[in-house]
Amino acid sequence: MTRTFARTLSGMRRYAAPVLAFLFTLALWETAVRLTNLPAYVLPTPSVIAERLWVERAVLLSHTFYTMAEAVCGFVLGAGLAFLAATAFVHSTLLERTFYPWAIVLETVPIIAIAPLLTLWLGFGMGPKVVIAAIVCFFPVLVNSVRGLRALDPGALELFRLLSASRWDVFRYLRFPSALPYLFASLKVSSTLSVIGAVVGEFTGADRGIGYMVVSAGYRMDTPQLFAAIVFSSAAGIAFFYLVALVERLCLRWPGALAEG
Repeated sequence: MTRTFARTLSGMRRYAAPVLAFLFTLALWETAVRLTNLPAYVLPTPSVIAERLWVERAVLLSHTFYTMAEAVCGFVLGAGLAFLAATAFVHSTLLERTFYPWAIVLETVPIIAIAPLLTLWLGFGMGPKVVIAAIVCFFPVLVNSVRGLRALDPGALELFRLLSASRWDVFRYLRFPSALPYLFASLKVSSTLSVIGAVVGEFTGADRGIGYMVVSAGYRMDTPQLFAAIVFSSAAGIAFFYLVALVERLCLRWPGALAEG
């Protein structure tokens, strides 16, 4: 009982500072807006935003779920293709020299510039948003996966060679487990990027989603709704990040557990 209480107290102390800083910022924001009499379309108070969040919670949730469906599909597609590409690069220097520069080119192209093209080619449905989310997820996973798949213990690799292990055995029991920390680091980054990509994709043509709500609120100068949409988008991205972090903890709890399976 004492140990549980100590852990609870330690957790409260850990989160007390950021929570207090957040509440102080909200109070300062509320006070500053009220003292300066700024109109709501310029900068609404946190209380006005909170009221809009509560009143339109059902609509906001509906649009958020739609955006998250696009983000998750793009995340799975982009991360999956990136890991397959990384595996191919590790096993073939020719493939890496040929296609790695194209991956860099894809990363340097502004997403907001190609979003209208994807909408033109794929229509106004989920397709272009999923592709955009996949594109922004691709490069971080590719770079970290290549690095992780090559971060091998030389002694362990030499032992596998002495045992005449096949490439598949080296990949399954040595490369893949060694790459997991690098892979999950990139997946956590990509989880938030996928939400951003889906929202950006909705800017160029959509009738649902958080991006659609942001654009619609901007046209109507409905700043409280715009802030409400941003809050839901941020919350969804944070939730996705911690979901991936939870999966990471489960997968890496026992070192080598996946390899033994």
